[in-house]
Amino acid sequence: MEAVLTTSSWRKSSRSTPDHSCVEVARPAAARDVVGLRDSKNPAAGHLSVSTTAFTAFLIDVVR
Repeated sequence: MEAVLTTSSWRKSSRSTPDHSCVEVARPAAARDVVGLRDSKNPAAGHLSVSTTAFTAFLIDVVR
């Protein structure tokens, strides 16, 4: 899974802070059941991989 996420397009929120610190998200086309998360200020530190189900549940809780 690592190779798939490192070749994915990472996206950052348009609402990131003025110093551009934010979490970036990637959803690779080759693995639709995975979402990658990483620190935009230190992408070389690696990323977390979570299921789309877990990420969706997280977003629902954040919006509430």
